[in-house]
Amino acid sequence: MPEGHTVHRHARQQRKELVGHALATDVVQDRFAASAARLDGQVLTDVEAWGKHLFQTWEGGDVVHVHLGLYGKWRRQPAPPPPMRGAVRLRLVGPTRAWDLAGATACELLGPDETDAIVARLGPDPLRPEADPQRFLDRVARSRAPIGTLLLDQTAVAGIGNLYRAEILFLQGIHPERPARDLRPQEREGLWVETVHQLRLGLRRGKIVTRRAAEVDVTPSRLPRSEAHYVYHRDTCRVCGGPIRRTELAARRIDLCPRCQPRRPRRDHTPPVPPEP
Repeated sequence: MPEGHTVHRHARQQRKELVGHALATDVVQDRFAASAARLDGQVLTDVEAWGKHLFQTWEGGDVVHVHLGLYGKWRRQPAPPPPMRGAVRLRLVGPTRAWDLAGATACELLGPDETDAIVARLGPDPLRPEADPQRFLDRVARSRAPIGTLLLDQTAVAGIGNLYRAEILFLQGIHPERPARDLRPQEREGLWVETVHQLRLGLRRGKIVTRRAAEVDVTPSRLPRSEAHYVYHRDTCRVCGGPIRRTELAARRIDLCPRCQPRRPRRDHTPPVPPEP
């Protein structure tokens, strides 16, 4: 499933290439045909990302809400584009670029009030400048849920997916099964800081590379996926060399290092990987 940095990257590119232009719209799937016809020829006025949700605002006041889910994908191509292929839910054609949406969990036409209701249910988005970290810190402090479960709860923090969850917890040396409210204040704050840092790196690089830049001999964005992470989908921990344990939280597999992420943290708890300057 695309994580928050990917959706923010889509929003940034669509603002650059599509906003301010009257767009041609088309579909292959019939269930969005009426909505696409209503938007055809309208000017797209804004595109925003909130966590894993993307909102396109049109001159008539309509908002297209997109959630990619597990299998959704935007395909970006030059305009004029070739004939649509596959089950395209929505095509947007601007002066220089066309965007095709396929496989999304949600693609729906909403009014402003419905959009506000979706946003109101979301936790703070670490990639938005107005995000309030205290909302996240307070939620962690009072939750009995395992912290590995809470990080996938989009009402607690918006935009974290399974890969970031595993790697951020590892980078902070926190066992995913620890009850959230048992985390010390510095651990809660460290989680937020690391989350902001990692998502910003992902937005800039266009891929998830959690290894510290000082550890690698190439530009981090050039690392292959097999070299980009500490514990995610690995057999051994990249720091201590110990075996990775796999468990399930929030119906998703999570990888962890029992040695670097002890269930009972030491009093002198320090993250296994020093923070980047």
